[in-house]
Amino acid sequence: METIYEVVRIKQVIQEVETPFLEKKISGPDMAKEMARHFIGDEDREVFLVMCLNTKNQVTAVHRCHVGSINASIVHPREVYKACILNNSASILVAHNHPSQDCHPSTEDGQVTKRLVEAGKILGIEVLDHIIVNATGGCYSFRESGRM
Repeated sequence: METIYEVVRIKQVIQEVETPFLEKKISGPDMAKEMARHFIGDEDREVFLVMCLNTKNQVTAVHRCHVGSINASIVHPREVYKACILNNSASILVAHNHPSQDCHPSTEDGQVTKRLVEAGKILGIEVLDHIIVNATGGCYSFRESGRM
């Protein structure tokens, strides 16, 4: 008889950061935009951020899901939802920055949003918004723009 081994390794590194947002209820898009700008607004490369929320819309974790190049970031639902599942998230906010300072979404940004929303429906974790920010204070909300 052959022995079968199942190896599962999930590594989550927790780093405490000083933030005025932890444990605060996200009450609307403006607060989510402010939070995204706080974490990634001035990055020189595209960074995809996942903000995990509990059932009271309080931020329980912030995950830098992917760091890309100056104009692209590869995002896949499995990396986004890994942190969400490990943190028992009820919903999420996702955000990324545009180092070019132009916050208008690309076609790829819209496709990523659609894939994440579809995956979230399957997992039972709602995507509340996808926000694009820049260093100069500009931002774009897919929810406010009616694209979610």
